[in-house]
Amino acid sequence: MSSFDVVVIGSGPGGYISAIRCAQLGFNTAIIEKYAALGGTCLNVGCIPSKALLSSSHHLEEMAHFAEHGIEIPGDVKINIEKMIARKQEVVDQTVAGVKYLMGKNKITVFEGVGSFESATVLQVTKADGTVEKIEAKNTIIATGSKPSSLPFITLDKERIITSTEALKLKEVPKHLIVIGGGVIGLELGQVYLRLGAQVSVVEFADRVLPGMDATLSKELTKVLKKQGMKFYVSHKVQAVKRAGDVVTVEAENKKGEIITLEGDYALVSVGRRPYTDGLNADKAGVKLTDRGQVEVNDHLQTSVPNIYAIGDVVRGAMLAHKAEEEGVMVAELIAGQKPHIDYNLIPGVVYTWPEVSAVGKTEEQLKEAGVAYKMGSFPFKALGRARASGDLDGLVKVLADATTDEVLGIHIIGARAADLIAEAVTAMEFRASAEDISRMSHAHPTFAEALKEAALAATDNRALNI
Repeated sequence: MSSFDVVVIGSGPGGYISAIRCAQLGFNTAIIEKYAALGGTCLNVGCIPSKALLSSSHHLEEMAHFAEHGIEIPGDVKINIEKMIARKQEVVDQTVAGVKYLMGKNKITVFEGVGSFESATVLQVTKADGTVEKIEAKNTIIATGSKPSSLPFITLDKERIITSTEALKLKEVPKHLIVIGGGVIGLELGQVYLRLGAQVSVVEFADRVLPGMDATLSKELTKVLKKQGMKFYVSHKVQAVKRAGDVVTVEAENKKGEIITLEGDYALVSVGRRPYTDGLNADKAGVKLTDRGQVEVNDHLQTSVPNIYAIGDVVRGAMLAHKAEEEGVMVAELIAGQKPHIDYNLIPGVVYTWPEVSAVGKTEEQLKEAGVAYKMGSFPFKALGRARASGDLDGLVKVLADATTDEVLGIHIIGARAADLIAEAVTAMEFRASAEDISRMSHAHPTFAEALKEAALAATDNRALNI
């Protein structure tokens, strides 16, 4: 039986990054992956393929404005959905190959099969042909991720009533895509198919889309997406999803108790994700799960068994690839006797629609609920020279700072390149910057980043200069 210092179960962003860090620290490391392709949900059917389709469809959206820039394209523009999906798969394959290369480079042993516990130190790898291989692990890191959730009364046929996995490989553009759930996944994939010509309707139980983000961002994104043609049914509780041939019917109850009926040819169920521990046999190792199916961990991401850790979507907290990566590195360093830490308040959230949406720290609603005295400054993208030059006028930056100390408590962005701009906000907050600190740093002109400086100025005695 092969023996390893660390065995990681799951090769998603948290798992493979954790394995690499373990190898860097000198541990004899192995990783177990049930699928033939490494990279987990994120690389195969999540972050990477969805961004590839968002990028492809964004090019089409931009073409509608080419004439404004003096670029005239003769003839009609045609969409080849099969080629678009094929390109997406090429991006995925290249990225997955990169992870495989990194496993070899770092001398990490890869086992293909379902990893499960026989005991706290012995793991089984059940291969596709049914054979079982046992390996010994001094330490184990559970990084098994998550799977799409559904509602009890919905039957996912994966043809017309689908999850994000199937939405990434459709062979046609839907005529009417009904999106159940107005979160990140639903809005991103909804915008992909909206750009390609589908009618898109979003049904959301909460009173707004992106209910976990600052209300200002939700309001602004809703306004922009409505302008693009997306329809919203917020405060609607889905009661039934039925299919008859190629027709999908969604029934939902509004705040007045009335039932509205939507008919489309596809329904995308995007009501969140659930932690995935199927087949793990955690009980055989003595690892406890919570009532929500998550692996129970302490502040050091240690399970109820000292030599077994868990990271990423399978534990508490936001289900974000970069959160999983940080946890993977932290656990590797804890095993090595180091003292790393993660400030979960400073894990940014991003929505890759266009305009992009990003945030870090506290929302205005959270500060009000906690009774924290704060001040706010905001600045619209339309007042930026760079935004006018590119035609990306939608959006704003919002800075929240402590009313007494001026320390930045939260930064919320919607606009072009918001996903990249949030890194400056994270850096500033990591070093406990004040709004005035950001406002006094030189920002290159003309850039989108100037909006952050101006919003910080606005939060500092209302000193914005360009509005």
